[in-house]
Parts: sequence; structure tokens; C-alpha cells
Amino acid sequence: MENLLFNFLLTRIKKLTMRRLLFILFGLMFYTAGAQQNIKLRVFNQYEAPVDQFSVTEQGQKKDYTNNGSGVVDITITGADTLLFSAKGYSDQKISTASLRNNDTVVLKKQFSWKDLLNPMFYIVYGGLWLLLFIVFAETGLFAGFFLPGDSLLFVAGIYSENLAKEFLKLFGMAAVSSEWLDLLVLCGLISAAGIIGNAVGYRFGRKIGPAMYQWKDNLLFKKRYLHEAHDFYEKHGGGAIVFARFLPIVRTFAPIIAGIVGMDRKKFAFYNVIGCIAWVVSMIFAGHFLQIWVRNQFGFELKDRLELIVIIIILVTTAPVFWKLFLGKKKSTKANQN
Repeated sequence: MENLLFNFLLTRIKKLTMRRLLFILFGLMFYTAGAQQNIKLRVFNQYEAPVDQFSVTEQGQKKDYTNNGSGVVDITITGADTLLFSAKGYSDQKISTASLRNNDTVVLKKQFSWKDLLNPMFYIVYGGLWLLLFIVFAETGLFAGFFLPGDSLLFVAGIYSENLAKEFLKLFGMAAVSSEWLDLLVLCGLISAAGIIGNAVGYRFGRKIGPAMYQWKDNLLFKKRYLHEAHDFYEKHGGGAIVFARFLPIVRTFAPIIAGIVGMDRKKFAFYNVIGCIAWVVSMIFAGHFLQIWVRNQFGFELKDRLELIVIIIILVTTAPVFWKLFLGKKKSTKANQN
């Protein structure tokens, strides 16, 4: 009788223990499922370009993620208080999980490299409107401005016209009256003025050194016939040479200087300088601004998310005529010499 009672009690204890264990196990499973969540995040750098590959460390566990090109990535969070975002060439970023919401943007700061100098967003992020104006001036006003990204910088400036124009309007307490057309007018006016002044400085520099250059002796880098050919070119094409030069990288840096060297008429140069600068600035700014709006409305994505590709296309399109003329001109001159 005692053995039966003992076996009965032992069996009941085992059943209770199993039930508790199962209850605890299911409780842990539901807790883990509740704590773990997926969240969509946009992971970009400070230049508003998607970070292609990055890692997220949570409670010592590191997981790698690959961007699909849109910048939106599904991140799995298992209940940690903080996440550590890291990527090669970027500074680590620690973020509280409690502050994250779906479609939030995480910005990883890209470490500086010399290639950033060719990225127009580098100048907009770190210098804004004032650095933009200096670059447009320096491209023609300073002899060493030919490497600066003029065309792509203006195109990107059109996309960010509101932010850039407000930097100027704030000086006069007019930021509140900012509007699309006022922003474009202010931006185009300021940049055109910077370009006109830059060209004028380049022209005056050429006028000063021009007469002396006609007395220079020919050497490896300088041939006096180049001056005569440049003079004939400006005589033949007139102000059109100044206007079209604005749309060609490298060429626009040296065109006003050469115009001064060969003694192009001041009034003629001034007139076409204004026409060329305004045409260049307005076309580039408007292209960036309105193409951004059209693409967003038609295809539902932002040009800002594809800036690196756009910059490459602009550089190829604007430099193609220069290289075409350079290499085709060499072939033609070689054939002419042979004949």
C-alpha cells in the first residue's frame, strides 16, 4: 500500500514538472518571437549615396547585409538596446534600437579619400552655397581650377536648390518666403555672377601676359604659332567660342585666358561672357531641379539615390567632345602632314 502511494505521488510530481517545463519553454519561445523584429532601414552615407555593404553588431553577434541599390535593407533586431553599424571605409555608428522606426535613415560617415574631390556632394555637404560659388569662380578665375566638377556640381545644386538658396535668403531674414521659383532665381543669379567674374579675371590675366608671350621663344611646351592659331579661331568663331567653351570641362578654364592673350575685343568678350555664363548655369540648374521632380513623379524614386551614376554620366557626356576633338584632331593633322 505504501509503495502504491509512493509511485502515485512520484508520477504526479513528474507530470507537474513536465507541465511546468513545457510552460516555461513555450513562454520563452513566445518571448523570443515577440522580442525579435524586422525593420526596414535606409542606410546611406553623408553624400546621400547608399552604403553597398555593411554589418550590424547586436549583443556581440555580427551580421552582414548587402544593399539592393535602393538603400532600403531589412534589419533583424532580437531585443538589444543598441545596434552597432559598421562598414569598410566608414566610421562606426551606434544607434539605440528604441529610436528606430520603419523607413528611418541611418547615416554612416564615409572616411575622406581623394576621390571625394570629384564628388559634387562633397562640396555641397561641407561647403554649401559659398563653396559652390567659389568653385564656379575658380574654374575660370584661377589657373588651376580645371579639375573641379563644374557641370555635375551645378546639376546636383539644382536638386538641392531649396537648401542652397536658403543659405543666402537667411542673411536677409527671407528664408520664410522661400519658394521654388525664388530659390531657382537666387541660385542662378548668384552662380552666374560668380562665373562671369571668374571669366573676367581670366581674361584680364590673359591681357596682361599676352603681349609678352608674343616675344617668347618656342620650346617644348610653347609654340608661338599656337597664339596665332588661337587668334584665328576667335576671329572665325567670334563670341560663339566663349559661349560654347562654358559647356566644355577644361576648355572653359583656359578659354577666357586665351581670349585675353590673343587680344579679343573687351566689349565683345564681356557680352558673350554674360550670355555664355547664364546659358550654362540656367541649363544645368534647371536640368537637375526639374529632372528630379519628373523622375520622382514618373518612376517613384529620387535622383538623390542615384547621384554617383548621374555624376559619371554627366562627366562622360561633357568630356566626350573634348576627347573626340583631341584625338580626331590629331588624326586629321597627321593625315594632312602626310599628304
